Amino acid sequence: MEVREQSKIVELWLTRAERDDPAFRESLKPIYQQYKAQNYLVAVFLSGEEELYQQTRDLLFYNRRRLAEKQVGIAMGM
Repeated sequence: MEVREQSKIVELWLTRAERDDPAFRESLKPIYQQYKAQNYLVAVFLSGEEELYQQTRDLLFYNRRRLAEKQVGIAMGM
């Protein structure tokens, strides 16, 4: 759990085991309520099934290619 006081955001990062455990997920409700009462946004990030490195790499490649395409389009007056 990470609390960002300046932006009033609480981040909860769950492992796969925590994600798949209904009792654990239920135990988080008091945390949600506590921070909601203080006008914080609670964001819960769930571990996925895909390889993080490969997915991140592919996303960065895609974004880089899209940026290059936009820059070429702007340079050609499109």
